[in-house]
Amino acid sequence: MKDRLNVKDYIRTIPDFPHEGIMFRDVTTLFGDPRGFRMAIDLMLHPYAGLRIDKVAGLEARGFILGGAIAHQLAVGFVPLRKKGKLPWKTLQQEYTLEYGEAIMEIHEDAIEPGETVLLVDDLLATGGTAEGGIRLIERLGGEVIGAVFIVDLPDLGGRAKLEAMGVEVTALCAFEGE
Repeated sequence: MKDRLNVKDYIRTIPDFPHEGIMFRDVTTLFGDPRGFRMAIDLMLHPYAGLRIDKVAGLEARGFILGGAIAHQLAVGFVPLRKKGKLPWKTLQQEYTLEYGEAIMEIHEDAIEPGETVLLVDDLLATGGTAEGGIRLIERLGGEVIGAVFIVDLPDLGGRAKLEAMGVEVTALCAFEGE
């Protein structure tokens, strides 16, 4: 087994998935390795050490895995941001743009109290549409997004610039050029 010195070393690239010409960055290999997973969680938390974080919000679905682990480490609550129709109680909805279309995400109306600080978590930042939708939902409930943290950034797709233009600090553990 080769030495894995950074998070990027744990990520598998799958060509032509889900469409021809796409290089899919598969983080399940990172999740499956105890050292790699621990490294990722620790590195995702590091920039926010010492800041007050009341909740961690994870974007469906890999953001649930990461967000749950981060919330556990911080001893704070976890808030799922889900696709339309998946949450069982009263929700707020937000339309957002994906790389290949549009969708609707939801949050429970009582998931975040006004004034709470929230860290948004997901595995990958591409165009930023999903994260933008999540930020808008959190802010509609009165939460303050203190940062958005990802394992992978695809800088050529402009997601970081979109979130930073919204006033949100973005952290990514690694970047891959192209799609």
